[in-house]
Order: sequence, then C-alpha cells, then structure tokens
Amino acid sequence: MFEYSKEILTKVSFDRELFRKELMKAIKWLTADERKLLMIWCLATFQDRYSTIIMQAFKQVVR
Repeated sequence: MFEYSKEILTKVSFDRELFRKELMKAIKWLTADERKLLMIWCLATFQDRYSTIIMQAFKQVVR
C-alpha cells in the first residue's frame, strides 16, 4: 500500500487540493511505520510545493 500511495500522490501532485485529499486517504490506510516512511518521502519529494499540507496532515495523525 505504501508504494501505491506514492504512485497516487505523484500522479495528483499537479493539484494542491487533490494532493491533500489523497495524502489524507493514504495516511488512514497505512500502518504507523509506513506513515513515517510516507512522511519522509513526501517531504523529500514535495517539500518545495506542499510542505505546509504535508506537515498539517501528519500533525493530525500524531495527536
């Protein structure tokens, strides 16, 4: 599921809102370890465009 999530996020990265929605879905589906890996990958890949969205999405999960 982790690899699938990466693929989807890459495909929807052209649209800010779509990226946010798909990131939230991915976070719900993944295990805790996979979430950590996804956060690292997202920041490494999309930090320049979506760092705020990424940090907000993962902050909600950590609570």
